[in-house]
Amino acid sequence: MAKLIMWNLMTLDGFVEGPNRDISWHSDVWGEELEQLSIEQLNAAGGLLFGRVTYELMANHWPSATGEVADFMNAAPKYVFSRTVKASGWNNTRMFDADVLETVGRLKRDSAKDIFLFGSADLASSLIPHGLIDEFRIAVTPVILGGGTPLFKPGEKRKLKLIDSRPLSTGIVILRYVPTAAE
Repeated sequence: MAKLIMWNLMTLDGFVEGPNRDISWHSDVWGEELEQLSIEQLNAAGGLLFGRVTYELMANHWPSATGEVADFMNAAPKYVFSRTVKASGWNNTRMFDADVLETVGRLKRDSAKDIFLFGSADLASSLIPHGLIDEFRIAVTPVILGGGTPLFKPGEKRKLKLIDSRPLSTGIVILRYVPTAAE
């Protein structure tokens, strides 16, 4: 059974995007180390999971991009949850509109390799209370946006255990957490 791994870049003040869905700050922290980490993770992935907003950002960028990351993004199985978008022109994409919890559970059972949830803070917030995210990988970036979309939504307290931390030369710190057993 595959793990579902949430992977996100997050600003120091907890945002995954600024006002008006601005992610231009990603270019401030992108570098060779983060690209290598992305390639390692993509090579370990059996599929990519997106909510509609992140999917649309990705689908508007990757099909015309080039390079090793682009090749993987375009070839990888992609699973998208949306109540409004019913079809995709992006290669190897399956759309789902209901039964998020059951579908994610089935995808995890049916995949031999781990599935990565990119961006998609709203989708993540619907999965966290049900224990469907097996690992949280967060790249905390040395950027303060002052507003935008928070990575984590209000909800129940969740305890996590740090399993790895790794600083990069750009000032990013990669943090890896797994949920702990309920007390």
